Formats: sequence, C-alpha cells, structure tokens
Amino acid sequence: MKIIVLMKEVPDTWGDRTLNLETGLLDRAGSELVLDEITERALEVALTHRDSQKDAEVVLLAVGPLTVPASLRKGLAMGADRAVHVQDDALLGADMTLTAEVLAAAVRQIGFDLVIAGNISTDGGGGVLPSMIAELLGVAGLTSLSTVEISDSAVAGRRNIESGTFEVSAALPAVISITEALPDARFSNFKGIMAAKKKPFETRTLADLGVAPDESASRSIILAVAERPARTAGIKIEDDGDAGQQLADFLTQNQLIKGRSE
Repeated sequence: MKIIVLMKEVPDTWGDRTLNLETGLLDRAGSELVLDEITERALEVALTHRDSQKDAEVVLLAVGPLTVPASLRKGLAMGADRAVHVQDDALLGADMTLTAEVLAAAVRQIGFDLVIAGNISTDGGGGVLPSMIAELLGVAGLTSLSTVEISDSAVAGRRNIESGTFEVSAALPAVISITEALPDARFSNFKGIMAAKKKPFETRTLADLGVAPDESASRSIILAVAERPARTAGIKIEDDGDAGQQLADFLTQNQLIKGRSE
C-alpha cells in the first residue's frame, strides 16, 4: 500500500504573523517556519498503520518555496520513507484551486492507495483542499475524521458534526482529512534524523507534472489588503452598587441581549 501524506510548512503559531501589504501574501520570512501540526498528526496516522503493515510505503508531498525541504526532513526523520517537493516560482501566491490541481497532478504521478491530509491549516481557513483533490482524482473523499481505520481495501472513520456522529467508509483509493482528535505525532530520534539524510527526496516543477506555465495563474485576485486595526482598551466597569445595570446596558447596546419591552 502506498500512502501519501500532504505536508505544509507554515509560520510558527507561537510567533507574530503579518501580511505583506504590497502583495497581500503572508510574510513567511517574518517568523520561524515549521511543519503544520495537523499535517504531523496526519503523518502519525500513516506511520501507525505502517507499524502493523510493514509493506506499506509512506510518501510525503508538499508544495512550497525553497525552505520546504528542511521541514520535510523532519517528517522523514519521524519515519516516512521518501518525500516529494513541488517547487516552482510560478506557484507564488497560488490559491486553493491551483494548489489542489498541482497536488492532484503530483499524486497521480507518484501513484497512491490513500492520501491523508489535515482538515485545515493554521495559515489559512479554507478547509476544502482535501475535498477538491478527491474530486480532481475522481475518488471518494472522507473529511474531518476523528478516528481512522485502514485496511487493505478500505478506509473508515468517525466524523463528528453539531447534529451528531457519522461512521463513514470508502473503498481505496481514497482521500481523507483528519482533525486534532487524532494523536500527536511521534518524536524523531537520533537514528531517525541520521537516516533521513539518506532517504529519497525529489523536487518537481510544474513542467515535470505536466502543468503548463500559462495555466498556473492564480484563480483569485487580491484587490486590497490592510493591517488589522490595533485593539482598543475595553470598558471597565466599577461596582458602586450598579455594576449589574451597567453590564446589562452594555450588552443591550451591543445587541448581545434584548432589552425589556416597555
């Protein structure tokens, strides 16, 4: 079985994240770059399955700039078998539609039985990329799974929503995304770090994937960007016996509660 895990390099959530006001893009040089935690959990799902099925192969796949290989090496040190990095200057500022097309092309070229991704990344709030990839590949997509069970011919799991819980399954090949309900990723040890240096690592371009340069323009355009206004001081209520009334008035003025009808 060949399992492809979609990895993403993101600015560390512990640091400040800012937008480049000229391009409208995230300023990735403004903070430390790390593997997104949810993609590390996706890798853990793949590695846990391989622990019991030694013939399974775990392949890391990422799209991004020249900094990505250093992050992917961490995934190799954790136990993945090989990595593929798609790097092309034409992908700068790519939106989700283009990113999905490129990832789907890479997945087809690598070959797969199962693709595992995180449900949403910390540097963006789309949450639709796994579904888009499944659609482009023409296979079933199971999203936002809180449990995962992988067999030789199928994948299954639990999907929690506000109105209830669903038990879902799909025949392989398939694409799934997982939530933070899955276990944390394992730590890499010294042996894994040293082994990672010798594991296969490929870099591919749009031309390698058969994506023509004139098709690589972003499908969406940023019209304007501005810094978020600085946070203003909150309202301080001093209790002189009427704090409850002051609080009720504040909530009513901000339409957080309804005032009494006259």
